[in-house]
Amino acid sequence: MKPITCLRLVVAAMLAMGALCPLQTLAQSPPRFYWKTLSGGNAVPLIVESMGGNTNPFDPSHKVSPGASFSGTLAMAGYAHTFSLFDRAALLAVIVPMGRISGQVITPESEMVAQQAGGFGDPTVEFVINIVGPRAQKNIPDALRYEPGFSVDLLADLAVPIGEYDSSKVLNIGQHRWYGRLGLPIVWQIGAWVPGRRTTLELVPAVWLLGKNDDYVGQTLETDPIFGLDAHLTRDLSERLWGAIDGVWYVGGRSSVNGVPGEKLNNVGLGLTLGYTINDNIGLTFGYKSTINDRAPEKLRMDVFMVSLVFGWHPIIEGSRRLQGEK
Repeated sequence: MKPITCLRLVVAAMLAMGALCPLQTLAQSPPRFYWKTLSGGNAVPLIVESMGGNTNPFDPSHKVSPGASFSGTLAMAGYAHTFSLFDRAALLAVIVPMGRISGQVITPESEMVAQQAGGFGDPTVEFVINIVGPRAQKNIPDALRYEPGFSVDLLADLAVPIGEYDSSKVLNIGQHRWYGRLGLPIVWQIGAWVPGRRTTLELVPAVWLLGKNDDYVGQTLETDPIFGLDAHLTRDLSERLWGAIDGVWYVGGRSSVNGVPGEKLNNVGLGLTLGYTINDNIGLTFGYKSTINDRAPEKLRMDVFMVSLVFGWHPIIEGSRRLQGEK
């Protein structure tokens, strides 16, 4: 394989896989998101999720309502840019969620009622910088020599509470409070770093911090920090096709309404992801995940099916196409 062809394949695959990492349902980061690529790369995703369970899937606290049921469709669009900071690979991303949700909810008066909501959610900003591992890729030789080995990043997410919110309803798209995540994404390369043969073990330990909602149906909603651990075992199935086995565990996050505490979360979820790099600019991903220890009424129950289409580009890729006379 020619060096420039190999470069285009590697960079295109990374741009297509690592689009944006929204504060997703099941609190899980997608596999291969924290792979690194050339500084100066860009990506725009369209992500659509279909969700159901006994908690509002737009709410990162996953406050459980025993006996209630929800279903919704979430779409996310945004922009991500890779760059070099202090000679380290970095990424800045912004994403805007939107969609609709409906379900049977339990009001503060313990009544079961039907509610629905729709519109724009809370936009999220994410910053990631590598702190352990190879230096930033600034040119073609850097990209051709790159192997992640064992790398660790520092990430920070922040959701801005400007999404649509109706204080008279339990069910909302926006959450009327600040929330975010601090984490240490880890990528551990297993075996050769060759397209078609790449294997990684990826871990993302993180803590979620949620502010106070002082107008939750006329009451005050508070949530303790949530500790989460994402895990992904990923493997190339061909030069353009890859798959992953996904797992997530999170604990904590006890929610209190007017000082009356609810149940603490302690949940495990499993999932599968399949990704395909269509061409130098477009990647397609399918994923499904679900909680598994969810039989008790007070346990979180949720499942999510996701489809993402990502358009990524980089000046080097576009320049090499023009040099080779492609249209």
